[in-house]
Amino acid sequence: MAGFAPKITAVNWGVYGKMGWKEMENRGEEMYTVALCDDRPADLDQIERYLDRYQNDKHLFELRPERFTSGEELLERVRREGYRPDIVLLDIYLSGMSGMEAAEELRLSGCAMPIVFLTASTEHALEAYEVDAVQYLVKPLVPERFFRALDASLELVQRKRERQLVIKAAEGVRQIAPDEIVYCESQKNYQVFYLDSGVCRSRMTAGKLWELLGELPQFDQCGRSYILNLNHVVSVEREKVVLDNGSTIYIPRNKAAEFRKHYFAYYFEGQNV
Repeated sequence: MAGFAPKITAVNWGVYGKMGWKEMENRGEEMYTVALCDDRPADLDQIERYLDRYQNDKHLFELRPERFTSGEELLERVRREGYRPDIVLLDIYLSGMSGMEAAEELRLSGCAMPIVFLTASTEHALEAYEVDAVQYLVKPLVPERFFRALDASLELVQRKRERQLVIKAAEGVRQIAPDEIVYCESQKNYQVFYLDSGVCRSRMTAGKLWELLGELPQFDQCGRSYILNLNHVVSVEREKVVLDNGSTIYIPRNKAAEFRKHYFAYYFEGQNV
C-alpha cells in the first residue's frame, strides 16, 4: 500500500534545544491520535481493524484511536479537557447531534484537525466542504479509499507538525501550532501563551520568543510585553486591540501608529511590513 510516509523527526522549530520528536516522546516512531465517532459498535470495530491494517503496513508510526459514540461526548471532551486529536473520523447519522453539527462545533471551537466523514449516504457531501472535510466516504467502507483518506489527513498533520513551536511548560514538553496562539504576554522571566484551548507558561525571555514568532507574518509586537497573532484580532482602535477570545490589549501611545500600520498592511496585503 503506497501513500503517506512520515518524516521521523518532524519537529524542527522550537525552543527545546536539539531534542527531536523521537527523544521527546521516548519512542522510535511517531504517534497520531485518531478520534472515532460512530454510534454503531460494529462500525467502530471495523474502523479500528482498518486503522490496524494501515498502521501495520506502514511500520513507521503509531495510530492511537479513541472511541466516541456521540457528537456530544466528543465535544464535551474537547471543551472540558482541551482534547485535540490529530484526526477525526466522524459518522454523520448519529443519535442526538448529527456528525455535521459536531464538525461545525469543532470548527467554531478552533479545532483545525482533518475531519473525514464516514456515512451511509451521499446526501451531505456538499456540506462536508463547508467544514473543510478532507474526505467524504460512503459506507460500506472500501479499504483502499479509506487508506487514501488517511494518507491525505496525515500529510496535513505532518505539515502542521513541522512548523510547531516546541516549549518546555510547567506540565512538560508541549507542541503548539502557531495558529493556536491568540497572544503572548511577558511576565518577568516567563512567557504566557494564551491559546485557543487554554493558557500555558514557559520560562524563556521575550527576545527568544520573538526570534521564533517574528519569522511568521501573522505575529507582531505590541509594546514590550505582548506579541499578538493578527489572525485573532477583531478590531484595532486608537490605543487598544480587541482579540477574538474577548481580551483587550492596550497599545503604548508611542507604538500605536506603527502597530496599526503593520496590522492593516497584513490585513489588506496578506503580509507584514
